[in-house]
Amino acid sequence: MHKLFKALDDPTRREILNLLKEKDRTAGEIAKQFNMTKPSISYHLDLLKQAEVVIAVKEGQFVKYSLNTTVLAEIIQWLMSLKNATPEGDIHESE
Repeated sequence: MHKLFKALDDPTRREILNLLKEKDRTAGEIAKQFNMTKPSISYHLDLLKQAEVVIAVKEGQFVKYSLNTTVLAEIIQWLMSLKNATPEGDIHESE
């Protein structure tokens, strides 16, 4: 989970996820949206892949990147379980 939070901590990586929310894209298509080098984009994509938030599939000579919504759904479910937890100090007995 540490890798996931590290991946989500960076605004560039969050913007990449927003782009992938619209449609699957190649690294070149993603790089065109940013004012940075292709190796920098590759670094961000690699961290997103390590966190399993992005899936990379080779299609011919290109690699297409897409969101891995399974991991995102799992983290949302976990966060919601924390929100719905009752802290021990909030337990009140009926009088």
